[in-house]
Amino acid sequence: MPGDVRFDGKVAIVTGAGNGLGRQYALLLAKKGAKIVVNDLGGSVKGEGASNAKHPADAVVDEIKAAGGQAVANKDSVEYGDKIVKTAVDAFGTVDIVVNNAGILRDISFQKMSELDWDLIMKVHLKGAFSVTRAAWNIMREKNYGRIVNTGSNAGIFGAFGQANYSTAKLGLWGFTQSLAKEGAKRNIKVNCIAPLAGTRMTATVMPKEVVDALKPDYVAPFTAWLCSEQCQESGGLYEIGAGYIAKQRWQQSAGYQFDVDSVTLEDIRDKWGQVNQYETGASNPDSNQHLMSIVMNNIEKKQEAKAAAAASKPAGGAAAGGSGLKSELIFGMMTDYLAAGHGKDLPGKVGAIFGFQITPKKGAKVAITYEIDLKNGQGLCRAGAPKNADATFTMTDADFEAVTLGKLNPQIAFMQGKMKINGNMAKASKFTPDLFPPPTPENIAKFSK
Repeated sequence: MPGDVRFDGKVAIVTGAGNGLGRQYALLLAKKGAKIVVNDLGGSVKGEGASNAKHPADAVVDEIKAAGGQAVANKDSVEYGDKIVKTAVDAFGTVDIVVNNAGILRDISFQKMSELDWDLIMKVHLKGAFSVTRAAWNIMREKNYGRIVNTGSNAGIFGAFGQANYSTAKLGLWGFTQSLAKEGAKRNIKVNCIAPLAGTRMTATVMPKEVVDALKPDYVAPFTAWLCSEQCQESGGLYEIGAGYIAKQRWQQSAGYQFDVDSVTLEDIRDKWGQVNQYETGASNPDSNQHLMSIVMNNIEKKQEAKAAAAASKPAGGAAAGGSGLKSELIFGMMTDYLAAGHGKDLPGKVGAIFGFQITPKKGAKVAITYEIDLKNGQGLCRAGAPKNADATFTMTDADFEAVTLGKLNPQIAFMQGKMKINGNMAKASKFTPDLFPPPTPENIAKFSK
């Protein structure tokens, strides 16, 4: 991309900007043209008290102004995000960028950890990021622009001894980031998470002085500022950064092992434990929560297909399907007789809709049979043929229709997977559920069919 990366006309809030990383972020963004709200409570690294010297937020504001930039101080706790955002709006009219950097440490082994040690970490890291972001979110949505950077940690990614509270909060911010990235996508709101390695007041408690001195906070600032820029289109990313090194993190899933859910035992799991945990072949990198669902549903589908194939080789309760040879025709026959005998006379009052069904022998094949189920008029009616005025029409395979009516395939999941196509009124379609009719077991087919 040609030209400099600039922030002219943009308003940025940087929390915890009185020292360390936050200070460097504020200075660099201001140097590049942004108007800065320098937020800092002025407390200790443990979130206690305040400095007797000049307030750190004021000191950074003075530094920015001395260099020709624009900045205002805010000294509220991040748990009061509305006050911080109000400072930005009152001073500069809006907010474009939020860097959730404020943080404290309460390091102690879990055995000795108090509720205060836990609660203060959650209040500053998790609630603080939530509170400031929520206050800025609608402003960003309305203007169709926003850049948010949340500060995670490799302690959150990998865990750390004596930091159960801090690690939990930091990994929570990664989940927060991914969700907001999805919600903000259509509004040009980009949300990312960083796990920085830098020498600060906080890391000085766990690192040797020579290491702290070598890992300067200003080494991290350029990448954080890049994520805040209009040119950066990344969203939902997690990055480890330090001393000029930048790397993107992601989840990895082992190949896993598919057990037979109907017969799996603890001994089976023990014996296949190595395969459950192996990454050498078949490992993947999921990018959404649909990854596991697709694997599981694919395996369930294979199992159902196997059962359907086995059932197809046997007559259902001695009854034979209609001329199409499809099981669906036998099921519709049961429904026809069930309604004709008045067993479902209360259904029209509850459902109030007419449904059409188009059944194919298998996926991709032409429609073999059509049926109408009228649950709007009289005592209800089921008959062969397409209805003239269907509120909703379902198209699916013979096997999937049987699975839905037997309660083995959830209609919503079938729809999401593309196994059930629906045309018409979706609200009406949702009223056709498997429990409207008795499940088409051999016993029920024999009982309700003439």
